[in-house]
Amino acid sequence: MQNIEKSIYKIITGSGTGSGFTISGNNHIITNYHVIEGNKSVAVEDYKKDRFVAKVVMVNRDVDLAFLYIEGYENKEVGITLDEDIEITNTQKIFINGYPFGMPYTVTEGIVSSVSQPMGNRHFIQTDAAVNPGNSGGPMLNEAGNLMGVTTSKFTDADNVGFGIRHLDVIKEIKDFISTDIAYHVKCNSCDSYTIEESEFCVNCGSDIDISLFEEFEKSHFANFVESTLVELGMDPVLGRAGRDFWEFHQGSAQIRIFVYNRNYLFATSPLNKLPKQNLQEVMDFLLKDNVSPYSLGIYNNTIFLSYRTHLSDIYSDHADEIKENIKNLALKADELDDFFVDNYGCEMSIAAKV
Repeated sequence: MQNIEKSIYKIITGSGTGSGFTISGNNHIITNYHVIEGNKSVAVEDYKKDRFVAKVVMVNRDVDLAFLYIEGYENKEVGITLDEDIEITNTQKIFINGYPFGMPYTVTEGIVSSVSQPMGNRHFIQTDAAVNPGNSGGPMLNEAGNLMGVTTSKFTDADNVGFGIRHLDVIKEIKDFISTDIAYHVKCNSCDSYTIEESEFCVNCGSDIDISLFEEFEKSHFANFVESTLVELGMDPVLGRAGRDFWEFHQGSAQIRIFVYNRNYLFATSPLNKLPKQNLQEVMDFLLKDNVSPYSLGIYNNTIFLSYRTHLSDIYSDHADEIKENIKNLALKADELDDFFVDNYGCEMSIAAKV
């Protein structure tokens, strides 16, 4: 299973994170529908922590699959392969690949508990391997790197009972979807055709379509405020989303985090550098100087942070534009200061830095 990690991605939306993957010979990123639900554009992060905006081009809620497209992306990796004829048996080894809880890439091992477990109106592959939130949409693989299934769910009140969409169901979706445009396609499982215009009925057979499949989640005023600030920073806000009312991105080498703190405050912060092993007094003297206003410098877990806080009510006030400037300038200041502490005090970059 060498180089598998290069074919697996973290999927990031305003609701949380999931996993996705590419198949050899196919340029679409495959994930669960429930991972991207309510979004037509999402952020995709690769193994190098580079992020890209991906368009949702196909959704099939009944099967819980979605296909994503990154403009200009060409899949040159051959790590994960599809084989209709692979034999999947009970007690066979299975490997769950993905980003549980939004953590870095992780692999867990288990066995196939059932090759065709009936639930609802479909059959699933069942495993005792560890499946956690964030694994959804990631591939279930055998030792040769062949796709066995797509992780989709687990029983929350039971240990080691996880489920995946069977590889044959994935193969059908890939074969059915031959469109090369980047429109948002909703699949009708009655006739296997696609509808791209918002409609309550399939354009081909007239079957009912849930109109909510075409709708995007409405953002809060707070989210609109923060994302308009990110636009002014010159970035696509989709790339900064890391959960509901939470953003995380890199400005140069510095990681920036923006979120609601204690339900009352807009908080922006950046973990800059690790404290040095020498010249600690000099660093402390600098940190105690009030020379980064309106920001503050502090230490947590042996790491230097640059931070900014304002009450949520302030974004509705006459100070809203000033707050936007402060957030933008914090990102720029953080990118400047992490190098400053390296050059002047011998500090190492924080673990969150992009170097």
